[in-house]
Parts: sequence; structure tokens; C-alpha cells
Amino acid sequence: MISFRRRLALAHVGVIVVVMTIAAFGSYFVFSRSVHGELDAALLALAETELGMLLAANPGDAVTVHEAPPGPAAPSFVRLDRLVQIVDTGGRVLARSSNLGEAQLPIPPVLRERLAAGETVFETLDGFGEEPTRMVSVPVPGRSKLLAVQVAGSLDDVNRTLGLASVLFLILGISLLLALAAAGALITRRAFGAIADVVQQARHIGDANLGERLPHPGTRDEIGRLVDTLNDMLSRIENGMEAQRRFTSDASHELRSPLSRLRTELELALRRPRDAAAYVETLHSSLEEVESLTLLVEELLVLARIDAGQERDAAEKVSLDTLAEEAVRRLEPLARERRLSLLLQPAPAVAARVGRGAASLALANLLDNALKFSPPGTVVNVSVRADLEADEAIVSVSDHGPGIRGDELPHLFERFYRGATARSDEKTPGLGLGLALSQAVVHAHGGRIEAANEAGGGARFDMRLRLAR
Repeated sequence: MISFRRRLALAHVGVIVVVMTIAAFGSYFVFSRSVHGELDAALLALAETELGMLLAANPGDAVTVHEAPPGPAAPSFVRLDRLVQIVDTGGRVLARSSNLGEAQLPIPPVLRERLAAGETVFETLDGFGEEPTRMVSVPVPGRSKLLAVQVAGSLDDVNRTLGLASVLFLILGISLLLALAAAGALITRRAFGAIADVVQQARHIGDANLGERLPHPGTRDEIGRLVDTLNDMLSRIENGMEAQRRFTSDASHELRSPLSRLRTELELALRRPRDAAAYVETLHSSLEEVESLTLLVEELLVLARIDAGQERDAAEKVSLDTLAEEAVRRLEPLARERRLSLLLQPAPAVAARVGRGAASLALANLLDNALKFSPPGTVVNVSVRADLEADEAIVSVSDHGPGIRGDELPHLFERFYRGATARSDEKTPGLGLGLALSQAVVHAHGGRIEAANEAGGGARFDMRLRLAR
């Protein structure tokens, strides 16, 4: 099978050949018309000159062809290689130029009829004389016995000129074709050489060396932009693979820890006989570990379904102020248990286009996260508003906790990521999946969650959804 490089080269040469052939034939046609036109114009000018002299003479004077008299006078370039004759209405020659000798220019009946009708006739005489001849016949007006003035000239010079032009056109065409083909081959070799380098490097990039990049040709043309695009894609793949490896490692760790604790408690319970109360305590502790594992598995399952595009509620018009009231009402007992206050700021009704279950889950996780890190005696504020310029509905949750460290903000929504405060406080429950899960379900509905620190202390999370007007 012919390679794309060869097909491109052949197509390039083919297009050049077609264009140059059309241009050569067009140029030759125009040049031929021009050269023949000049000869016809010269013959017609001489015929009109003879006609003018003939009409200027008296009707009774003898009919003659006006030629330069013999002798030392300068030759007449006007009449060089021109044959002239004057004929009457019967086709008889009344006068002829000396270079015509005893010969006679043809005057067939058809030509006489056209001349009698007042038509000037140009003809090419193929069988007259030793050379191809061009002749013009001009009718004589106002003279009943005179029919026409005929002037003929050789086409040999014209044909030689056209032949030389053909050779020049051919040489120039072949030279131009070779030059363009060589330039096209050079450009194609350079372009496909860069592509070959990219292909060769791409074949060596695998899971073990995703950090390598394709060689850049150093230009900002289409190939350069293609390499930039592919390198950006490799960066995204590398980040995705790294996130996948980190996710697998973190998930394994999170699953191993409660399983290790559960196994330890069961082994301790089975080492020696214990009373019923000890067994009940062990079972309760084991149940807590099982519940933690169940929650972790369920959250991982939801994230897997979101990644596969399967976990997405149908978008509907959801009243966010009503949704916020329901979420605050459900979490008020937990807030009172932790000696915190949940305050929903009054605001006009705002609706968003989102799945109700997804928005409820994300808001519940944000409120639960705020309650975890808020010190006792503080207030967690919830507000709902509409950003008409951005065409977004916003639900904000702010607390008065320790806030978010600057180096933690870029990683806050990564799976299994827990900030320094959460890691240092063993009493703070959580697996590091709540914010990641919330961001994932909101993203699935075309929204996003943004995190920032409040000016007076504490953190604020804004859930931005598509506004439903």
C-alpha cells in the first residue's frame, strides 16, 4: 500500500502538472493569437495602402502595384516577402508585384462572392508556394470593374517563432516542475520527519514513563500545535494515572485500617473466655467498624458510578431555599449535640436546574464538614442567593473554624485527602471522601463547589449551580 507521504507527494506533483499544463496551453494560445494577429495586421495595412493609392488614381489610369523603383534607392521593408495582386470582377489579374513572378494568388468563385458582398477575407494557403502562406483579400469599393486587392505573406517566421516559444515553454515548464517537486519533497520530508520523531517517541511512552514528552519541532505551525496538544493530553493522562494510583493506595489504606481493627478485636475476644458484657462490647465495636466500612464502600461505589457517567439524577427545577431549610432541619440535632447553631439567612426564593438528590447530598456533606471543624458556641451560616451576571444559583456554607491552609486549597477536593487539622484530631470523624463526593455530584450536573477563607476567620464553601429562571 502506498504511504500517505508518497500519496501526498504524488498529489502535489499531479496538481502542479495539471496547473502548469493548463497555464502553458493558455499562454501558448494567447501568444499564437498575438503573433498571427500581428502578421494579419501587417498584411491588412499593406492591402489598405494599395487600396488607398488605387482609389486615389484616375479611373482611366492603368492599374499598377506601387513598388519601389529599381536602382540604388534603399529597399522597402514594408514590401519585403509580401506578394500583392489586383484582380477584376472576373478573377483576372490586372496587376501583380514583381516578386510574384508569373504566379497568381488563388481567387476561387467562393472568395469572389464574399468579396463582391464587401467582406474582407483572411485565408491560410497550405498548397501555395514552398512555404505556408497567409493571405488577405480586401474588396475595392466604388469601382465596377475592380474586385479586390490581395496581399500574401509567408508564415514561416511565425511558425519558427511559435516553435521556439514551444521549446522555451517546455524547458521552463520542466524546470519549474522539477524545482517545485524538489521543494515539495524537501518540505514533505521535513514535515514527516518531525511526525516520525513524534511517532517514535510516542511508541516508547507507557505507564512507566508517562513523565516523558514528545519532541517539539520548535515551530508554531500545525505540527507544533499538534505536538503541544498531544503533550497536554499526556500531562492529563499522567495526572489521571497518578490520581488513580493515589486513589487506589488511599482506598486500600482506608479499607485496611478498619479491617485490621476489626480483626484485632475479634482475635482478642477469642483468645480466652469472657463474660457476656465483654462480648457485647466487642460486637458493638465491631459493628461500628462494619458501619464505617459500609459507608466507605457506598461512597466509593457512588464515585465509581459518577466516573462512569451512571450516577446522575434527572435535572429539574429545585427550590434551593427549601432544600437548605430541609438540610438545616435534619442537621439541627447534630448541631445542638456539638453545642453549635445552624443559621439560615433569609433570602428571596432561588431555583436551580439540578438533580434534587445530588444537591441534597452535596449540601448535607458541606454542612456536616462545617459542623466537624467549628468550635463549640459558634454559628454555621447558610445563605442562598442568585448571581444573575454569571447565571448561577449559589448556596454558601460558612463557619468559624480554623479555616483552610493555603497549601491545602488545591487538594481540598481530592479523594481521601484530609487536611492537617483533620489528621491531627483523631476525634474528627471522616474518610476524606465527603468533599470529593460532593464536588463530583455537583460537577455531574454542570456546577461546581468553591472553597475560600472568610476575612474574619473560618472557611466558606460556595455551591454554584445553573440558575433556573
